[in-house]
Formats: sequence, C-alpha cells, structure tokens
Amino acid sequence: MQVKNYFPGMLWLAGLALIVLLAVLSLFLGAKHIDPALIRSALFQFDPANIDHQIVINSRLPRAVGTLLIGGALAMAGALMQGVTRNYLAEPGIMGVSDGSVLAITLSMVFLPQATDLERIVFSFAGSALGAGIVFGIGSILPNGLSPVRLAILGTVIGAFLSSLAAAVAVYFQIPQDISFWYHARLHQLQPGQVYLAVAFILTGMLIACRLGRSVTILSMGEDIAISLGQRTLAVKIAAGAAVMLLTGSAVALAGKIAFVGLIIPHIVRFFTGADYKGIIPCSGVIGAIFLSLSDLLSRFMNYPFETPVDVITSLVGVPFFLYLARKKGGNRYA
Repeated sequence: MQVKNYFPGMLWLAGLALIVLLAVLSLFLGAKHIDPALIRSALFQFDPANIDHQIVINSRLPRAVGTLLIGGALAMAGALMQGVTRNYLAEPGIMGVSDGSVLAITLSMVFLPQATDLERIVFSFAGSALGAGIVFGIGSILPNGLSPVRLAILGTVIGAFLSSLAAAVAVYFQIPQDISFWYHARLHQLQPGQVYLAVAFILTGMLIACRLGRSVTILSMGEDIAISLGQRTLAVKIAAGAAVMLLTGSAVALAGKIAFVGLIIPHIVRFFTGADYKGIIPCSGVIGAIFLSLSDLLSRFMNYPFETPVDVITSLVGVPFFLYLARKKGGNRYA
C-alpha cells in the first residue's frame, strides 16, 4: 500500500525524464542521418535554406511533440471512459469515438475542402461525440448492452460501420489518397501548424480530466453510491464526455485512428497506483506519451528505411491484451 501511495509521484519524476529523453531521440533518429551539431543549430539558429534544418523543424520536431501529446491524450481519455462507465474494455478506438472522428473529417474534406485546421479539429470533436453517442445509445436499449464485452463488441461493429462509411464516401468522391492519412496513423506526416494548434485543446482536455479525478473515483464505485455521497453524476459524466471529446477529437484530427493506447495504459497504471483516479488519470497521460513515443521509434526501424504505421505496433500489443482482459474478466464490470 505504501508503494502505491508513493508511486504516482515517483512515476511523474521518472516519466518526465523519460519523455525528455524520448523527445531527444525522436529528433536524432530517422531515415536520414543528421549530424547532432546540425540538429542543435536547427533548434537555436534555424536557417530556412538548409534542408536538414527544414527536416528537423518541420518534420521531426512536430512529430516528437505530437506523438507525446497524442499518446497522453488517448491514454487519459481511456482512463476517463473506464472510470465513468465502469467498463474495463472502454477505449476511444474500440467504442466508436475515433471512427466517428474519422468519418467527420472525411465529410469535411468532401464538402468543405478549404476548411482550416481549426475547423477540421472542430469537425473531429463532433464526430467523436457522434460515435460515442451511437454506441452508448444503442447499448442502453439492448438487453445487458452496457456490459463490458457486449459494449466492446457493439463499439467494434459500429466503429467498423463508421469507418467503412468514411471509406465509401472517400472513394465515391475520389479523395482516397487525401484521406488515407487518417486511416493509417502515419505520424511522420504530422503538420507543424496542426500540432501547435491542437496543443491548447489537448492541454485543456487534460486539465479537465485531472480535475475530475476524485469525482471519477467516486463514480467508479457505482452510481448509487455516488448519488448517496451527494455527487451530481450527470454533471460529472458531461464534463468527462467533454474531456474525452477534446482529447480524442484532437488526437484523431492530428494523426488519425490509433487504437489500444487508451485500453492498455490505464490498466498498467491501475496495477501500480490502485483504484484512485486522481493518480490513474495523470499517470496514464505520462505512460501513454511514453508508450506511443516508443512505438513510433520502433515503427521507424521495423522496415527500415520505410515507415511502418504506428497502429501496427500498438495493435501487436493491444490485441493480445484485449483478449486477455476479455477472457480473464468475462462480462463483469469492476468497481
């Protein structure tokens, strides 16, 4: 118990140090070798005429920052969803949230091709809310539809439908090449302007999520217990939904659908910190950033010098983890 009490603080210190190290490695490692002195000069004495400086500032730096933000955002969104729904299989990529965002972005590219980065992010927010609303709405009217395994199956089916619909729209309007980026989560195509614009939305979502830690802990005990303790459960759910929308919508708008980060990380963190979401949520953000950054670094060299989509790496870890949870815990919720 004493270890669990101290673990969040220890994790923060070690995690932040590792995040800095991974960000540096992301700048130094890539298909093209760039001398460390050139990387330092690109950061502090940028020369637009230097190709290596352009690669560092316009490709590697936004990739390093964006990957850390996206990993942290998806992990925190997964922790929130698991706590609020008391569903150990809840995760943006499984519950239709990410697929709804992809559909919304596809529609925006078809009907509003001149949309700004900000408008595209807003469309992604709306799509994430739509995807989650459909999955949980249908689940609530089906017999035992909100049980973890059934809801996960329903989310997978609805997500596949939304993703297929997005693909059909892209093919019909002849934009499959433009939209393929959002289907394969190619982090090497992150745009600097989009990354730096999304920072404010992701940090806002993270702040809301962290502030909800105590309330989510109470809600995870069961709605009846939460109400008896005087909690306004509807307000907590709305605030948590807004945070998930900001975190997932921003992540998908930046890099497309990346599954299983929000499923794996909260379980790993919960094993060390216990059931208190005041520790689970922020620590999930740290570990999620580290996990996705490590996956991104591995994806660069799995088929060197070609890039491997990072969702291949996350799926190799996530699918066995998903099957393990489904087999071990069956259809029961956890408190």
